[in-house]
Amino acid sequence: MSLTANQAVEVLRAAGEPSRLRILALLAREELAVLELCRVLDQSQPRVSRHLKLLADAGLVERFPDGAWVFYRLTHGGAADALITELLSRIDPADPVLQRDAERLQAVWSERADAAGEYFARNAARWDEIRSLYVSDADVEEAIRKAAGPGPFRRLVDLGSGTGRMLTLLGPHAEAALGLDLSQQMLNLARNRVTEAGLAGCELRHGDIFATRLPDESADLVVVHQVLHYLADPAAAVKEAARIVAPGGKLIIADFAPHRLEFLREQHQHRRLGFAEPEMARWLAEAGLGALTVAALPPADKGGLTVKIWTAERGRARQRSAA
Repeated sequence: MSLTANQAVEVLRAAGEPSRLRILALLAREELAVLELCRVLDQSQPRVSRHLKLLADAGLVERFPDGAWVFYRLTHGGAADALITELLSRIDPADPVLQRDAERLQAVWSERADAAGEYFARNAARWDEIRSLYVSDADVEEAIRKAAGPGPFRRLVDLGSGTGRMLTLLGPHAEAALGLDLSQQMLNLARNRVTEAGLAGCELRHGDIFATRLPDESADLVVVHQVLHYLADPAAAVKEAARIVAPGGKLIIADFAPHRLEFLREQHQHRRLGFAEPEMARWLAEAGLGALTVAALPPADKGGLTVKIWTAERGRARQRSAA
């Protein structure tokens, strides 16, 4: 797909302003909320919003509301995307303005990480109790069992394993299992739990869901259970999780449908208030997975949270016929 000359002029005009170019460079790193962009750019919200509207009108960024917040990300796909990617690649990474923006963004990341770490450390011991306030664990676990199938699984990987519940749920059907989490407190609880369950083939490891350092296509079952809504870049986490799914294997994601319970963001470190089906389907397709199925588990009480179970598969490699 190509741009007309007039379309190219409009795209370049939208990008050809210092603040808007800085915004594009920041959004190339991750999706950001308006107030986060204001902090990094040190500009007022009305000014930043005007820049974002111009970029959105030119098709360079996507706007998506999430409860009371509004997030922006670069538009993916199409000729305008390719043009902006090429433009950003031509900018000197040592440019002092963009370096300063990157440092300020790092400060925002650090604040998020510190707040999340304190929250998980403070609540690790009662994590399952907190989670049970919002969903029926028994119903969710039964849906995950059904999505996973009976096994046996050669290797199970649980990303963001928390207290290890997915490992004890699915681990008995796996020859080997690995749980990754950034919280040492959660890992300690998970180790106790898998030991009590007698899962000798289960390993717990300190690890980052964005950079697992696991081999490509190395697990036939990967689970991401109630993790994505905490993350700054859930699409990147989906891509990394999909990378390690083996041919014929499955990725199971359990998370919330879109909702408007802002107190979860304010009190419980949720960054995203759920995920829409088209958004998740696009991420999984872009990550190379197909055969998507979705199960919805509505809340028992009015005003509660609906849990979605997304299951996607990597197709098996075709066997070459003998000559």
